[in-house]
Amino acid sequence: MAEYDDQNVFAKILRGEMPSFKVYEDDDTYAFMDIMPRGEGHCLVIHKQGFRNIFDGSPEQIATVHKTVQKVAKAAMTAFGADGISIQQFNEDAGGQIVFHYHVHIIPRKSGVKMGPPGVMGDMKEIKANGEKLAAKLT
Repeated sequence: MAEYDDQNVFAKILRGEMPSFKVYEDDDTYAFMDIMPRGEGHCLVIHKQGFRNIFDGSPEQIATVHKTVQKVAKAAMTAFGADGISIQQFNEDAGGQIVFHYHVHIIPRKSGVKMGPPGVMGDMKEIKANGEKLAAKLT
């Protein structure tokens, strides 16, 4: 496997070199809105320490990310009136990973509503508003 590339988009977000719509942050993790949302409230959780994927992170790092995932998912259920949550995590090219910085997708879901297609840029005003809505449930 390749080494971690600190020029990936999530590393740049963590360094403040690229913007993001932050919804939650603690000492170890950072949660922000996905700019290519597959549903209302689609967000991501990353570890602040860079590692490529589940194969490279320590068990403690992975657990820390998932502790934040649970916290954000619970808030997303309330913020978006969701009936459920899809949690997605991809590893390596063959596993569907596109950004090689460990991250977990949280996608609030409503019964009978399909997820949108992947890779489609969302409306930034709507994403920002959804981020504010979610962040308000996390304070």
